[in-house]
Amino acid sequence: MFNAIVIFLLGLIVGSFLNVCIFRMPRGISVVKPRSFCPQCKKMVRWYENIPLFSYIVLRGKCPNCKTKISFRYFVVELLTGVSFLALYIRFGLKIDLITNLILVSSLIIATFVDIDFREIPDEITIGGMVVGLLFGLVKTFSTGFSMSWDLPVIQSLIGLLAGGGLLYITGLFGNFLFFKLMKRDNIDGETESMGGGDIKLLAMIGSFLGWKIAVLVFFIAPFIGSFAGIYELIKTKKHTIPYGPAIALASVVSIFWADKIVLWLFGIRL
Repeated sequence: MFNAIVIFLLGLIVGSFLNVCIFRMPRGISVVKPRSFCPQCKKMVRWYENIPLFSYIVLRGKCPNCKTKISFRYFVVELLTGVSFLALYIRFGLKIDLITNLILVSSLIIATFVDIDFREIPDEITIGGMVVGLLFGLVKTFSTGFSMSWDLPVIQSLIGLLAGGGLLYITGLFGNFLFFKLMKRDNIDGETESMGGGDIKLLAMIGSFLGWKIAVLVFFIAPFIGSFAGIYELIKTKKHTIPYGPAIALASVVSIFWADKIVLWLFGIRL
């Protein structure tokens, strides 16, 4: 119970930092300095006004200086990160897999909310994540004993990176071709990109952390999640495009917890 409480509180603290990343990364602002500030009045946030969850409730969701409303997303991200950390601890215990998945899920949270707002995913998250995923694969390889095999964690990490990115890249090329043909047929001018480069790099990053098998599973789960979001977006705004990063991220989280059960239920085999 003590470990669970510590992990949850750590998640809340990390969630507060993730909020900083979500706001600053797409705007090209350093995530290190200056200290947290109100986007409206630019006043620095004092430490006791920046306590995860608690400060939002006490301040009633408003800046203490200019009284501008603070987005409820700050509260959501902190709570989501805390709950995610706790769930991952329950799933993996105090093992190296816990650390790798904490980093991965934190990256997915940043990617999700930035993609929702800006329709892009920061390279600092995806490319940096690929490097971190490969490094963890290398650490696992040496910690479990090095012997030449396709099952080596670092090999699985590398194949996962290539498989995840490659699957979406090929899908994007095929989608672009279809869009081009349809737009040419209907004499419509416009963009023909069906899959953003950020999405491709995001799945490549996920593959570097989780291996090629999970990357392939995410590739097939994400469209189902994305279709629900697409229907909602079409009904609400009449738009035909959605940020795909959140669907990939959610499919990855589902796979982290239930990949074995999903594959066993669908194909009768174990990962």
